[in-house]
Amino acid sequence: MKLSVLDQSVISRGEDAGTALRNTVRLARRTEELGYTRFWVAEHHNTNGLAGSAPQVLISHIASLTDSIRVGSGGVLLPQYSPYKIAEDFKVLETLFPNRIDLGIGRSPGGSYETRLALTDGLKKSMNEFPGQVAALQEYLHLSPDQSVKAYPDVTAPPLPWILGITHRGARVAAEKGTAFTFGHFINPVNGKRALDYYHSHFQPSHSLSQPKSNVCIFVVCAPTQAEAEEIALTQDLWLLAVEKGRDTEIPTKEEAKARILSDFEKEKVKENRRRTIIGTPQKVKEELEMLSEVYQTDEFMIITNVAKFEDKLRSYELVADAVL
Repeated sequence: MKLSVLDQSVISRGEDAGTALRNTVRLARRTEELGYTRFWVAEHHNTNGLAGSAPQVLISHIASLTDSIRVGSGGVLLPQYSPYKIAEDFKVLETLFPNRIDLGIGRSPGGSYETRLALTDGLKKSMNEFPGQVAALQEYLHLSPDQSVKAYPDVTAPPLPWILGITHRGARVAAEKGTAFTFGHFINPVNGKRALDYYHSHFQPSHSLSQPKSNVCIFVVCAPTQAEAEEIALTQDLWLLAVEKGRDTEIPTKEEAKARILSDFEKEKVKENRRRTIIGTPQKVKEELEMLSEVYQTDEFMIITNVAKFEDKLRSYELVADAVL
């Protein structure tokens, strides 16, 4: 089994964006040492608790401070941008860091209606254009003589596109366009098997990829004991509640999490959100990942861990690596 990382550069209460971004780099360097396959950074906008609003910038910084781990986006919000410009950006990254760059793209709107308009400079773009944008991006990644507009620089092996999806629709686009596919179990675990089964059975080869290639992203909180893992995970539980309500998206402290009295509705939401997460000892995490590997028919999991203390987060990745790799 291969392990990878998705990091959202989340800001913990009492800290700042600089600390969050430095911790992202620290995590990338440590997970490279531990044998993780790839390290992806997310794109979020108009939210105070997520520092990663410019993945291309962060990818370049991380890749320059690491040696071998693949670095990529998880993912660029393609509907808000020009496929031509994204192809240029990632070809430059590939030129700087050969055979190390992944181009993860998503259909997500990236925030509220007002946020979308700010990203597109007021242009109202339809989300239904996503499949066509993926096709255009693929064309720009590969130079051909009949192109009137070419995306430079030329690269021997263009970055591999990955479509990030949480539904059967995303899997269908990835299969039809011949891209790699990441299923976001950490967002919506429902119908994941259906999506992966469809992708693997309907995959059509492309310039980028001859065989289907997939992974699954999931929240994981690991600690030496189950009790400690549960305690650490409380901060992630409350953070998810705040994100879903559109409130302050900084991660609360352990003390805040312990003191918080949840309503019955919030308790149910936490219980529901735990379906997106593995929480426990290294052995429990290993067993659950192995089970999901059989269900999803994939040998790679991207781990995302959003807890208050960076030291707890780092140890979680270390414990999972020790148990699985």
